[in-house]
Amino acid sequence: MPATDIPGGVLFGAAYYAEYQPYERLHEDLDLMAKGGFTVIRVGESVWSTWEPRDGEFNVDWLQPVLDAAHEHGLKAVIGTPTYAVPPWLRRRYPETAAHLRTGQPMPYGARQDINHAHPAFRYLAERLIRRMVPRYAGHPAVIGWQIDNEPGHNILYNPDVFDGFREYLRDRYGDVEELNRRWGLTYWSHRLHDWADLWTPDGNSTPPYDLAWRRYQAELTHDYIAWQARMVRELVPAHHFITTCLALHQPTQDVAAIGEPLDVSTTNIYYGPQDGLTLPGDDDIHAEPRPSFLPWSGNAWLYLQLDISRGTRQAPFLVAETNASSIGGTAENYPPYRGQLRQVVWALIARGARMVEYWHWHTQHYGAEMYWGGILGHSLEPGRIYDELSAVAGELQRAGAALDGLRPRSEVAVLVSAESRWAMEFVGPLPGPTPAWMGDKQSYERILAAFYRGLFDAGLGVDVVAPAQLPEDPAGAAARWPVLVVPGLYIADDALLDWLRRYADAGGHLILSPRTGYATEEGVARHVVMPGVLRAAAGVHYLEYTNLARPIPVSAADPDAGIGGAATAWADCLIPETAATLARYEHPHLEEYAAVTTNRHGAGRVTYVGTVPDRALSRGLAEWLASTSIEPDPWRQPAHSPVRCTAAVTPDGSVLRLVHNWSWTPAELTVPGAAEDLLSGAELRSGDTVRLGRWDVRVLVERTK
Repeated sequence: MPATDIPGGVLFGAAYYAEYQPYERLHEDLDLMAKGGFTVIRVGESVWSTWEPRDGEFNVDWLQPVLDAAHEHGLKAVIGTPTYAVPPWLRRRYPETAAHLRTGQPMPYGARQDINHAHPAFRYLAERLIRRMVPRYAGHPAVIGWQIDNEPGHNILYNPDVFDGFREYLRDRYGDVEELNRRWGLTYWSHRLHDWADLWTPDGNSTPPYDLAWRRYQAELTHDYIAWQARMVRELVPAHHFITTCLALHQPTQDVAAIGEPLDVSTTNIYYGPQDGLTLPGDDDIHAEPRPSFLPWSGNAWLYLQLDISRGTRQAPFLVAETNASSIGGTAENYPPYRGQLRQVVWALIARGARMVEYWHWHTQHYGAEMYWGGILGHSLEPGRIYDELSAVAGELQRAGAALDGLRPRSEVAVLVSAESRWAMEFVGPLPGPTPAWMGDKQSYERILAAFYRGLFDAGLGVDVVAPAQLPEDPAGAAARWPVLVVPGLYIADDALLDWLRRYADAGGHLILSPRTGYATEEGVARHVVMPGVLRAAAGVHYLEYTNLARPIPVSAADPDAGIGGAATAWADCLIPETAATLARYEHPHLEEYAAVTTNRHGAGRVTYVGTVPDRALSRGLAEWLASTSIEPDPWRQPAHSPVRCTAAVTPDGSVLRLVHNWSWTPAELTVPGAAEDLLSGAELRSGDTVRLGRWDVRVLVERTK
């Protein structure tokens, strides 16, 4: 079932675990949900030992009272297959299914996602359970969908059978060892293979092409596992049930643009740093606190990037299975959202494509590793501020009703995100990290992506995240759809992809290149051409040298009227313009002879090369320059220094929804540039009217075009 056909408009609810409650309170909980306007629960995905308490002994009836009560209360349910958290008996009786985190080192039991999901014994046991539990509830009137597994791709597997499969994968890809030797450059350090049996295990590997192939293979194993479960469940459930999985967006062994292919709809987890972490204009440091330890960076832009990646998994609306209800993370990460922030985030999720919002979770657990990860109800199980705020949001969603159906986020810019470049930079990071490391900072790709995305966000531009495999075949169509295409850190690229980028600019698009673009081949081998290689003529610039930067270097505009300035951080390409014009220069006695940013007209379009990782000011200035040169003006767009942000989404009938957020403690105002209606209050607004926003406030407006 497509996400746009989800019943009841935007679904709103929580993961609900009656089996975790300290006493029987099923109807009390569901009464609270129904009273609060919640419409959906997620159940069953974490308790294999409840479904199958002993090997081959099944208890598939335990969920019936929960689903019956949900149906009585008007709630829908998504059931999860519990294959990510295996029971102790499985590990004891089938030790061969344990995940190895290093060669010959099984993962100790006691956490989750500790299995080798590629092993035939595990597949047999998982299928045996799925084929009993799924048919049991496939006809239940409360059930609308199925979540297969949970947060797949958590571990890189070093099991012997996985390594044997990797060897066969290489044999199929390269044919013989001589071809592998040539493509990977294995003459270096005497790594040449004489026979496939010579292939060493990955633990001590130092060869970048090996690591990239290993990561590709690991992702294929994860994708195959999810596709396998999806096919099985699809055989067992009605056609109108949707099949999904719950994606954590930065797992090491998945490509989020590929793993969603066998699913009906993508579902993701959206977690963010609340409290002052959502303040705009915001902190320049992407690692500013409070930031839960499991998030790669923080800030308001991080929230929106996750939403754009979520939509990009299938280039379609998506579901949110988990997001902040209260504090998230470990025992010393207690940062519940400020009053109003939960409401703001819900409307941000919807504006960028979410068709379901579920919280993790309904009640805070009283035991286990996540007992201080806050739910809608705290440990007291009494409804409080969080419940009240979310109930009020549920009421707003009900009032908005059909106006939210089929929303399509408006985006002026595409950002090309490459899983393979992320994997490669985790092994050979170009940027220095907090401590010196031979292979650089494993977060290099994330830092480059963050630097460019934050500038676009600050400039008020909407973004579509696109993977290389999702680019339209015709670059001219892409240029018509996205007047600007930003390419951050595309380290791994074949000639065909680079030529597609060239033709995008030739067709009229504005292409933005960054450090490391196309520097390595699809094998992860450094190219032996003057960079930027295939794109040199289109960019009108080349470089022969580059340097890391021990500290930020000021960057100033070559034309003071351009408004571009800030600092270069971590990296500097020493750009030598050929036909390109210089937009900005390094203010440094050595680097001043090189350009920091150049732009070149190419065909009907333009190529701009940013030779550094821009700080927030430089990135914002570049984005504002892009908006002024390549994107149609939008009178709703707010200046970067304002705490007010306007995002837009289009309804199927062409109406434009404007989500106006005040991300600050200070009340704010917005002068409406055209006639509009407040969707929630029904108030009519004329052009020039003032909309007042309280602290941490949001208004939902519908533009009037007539």
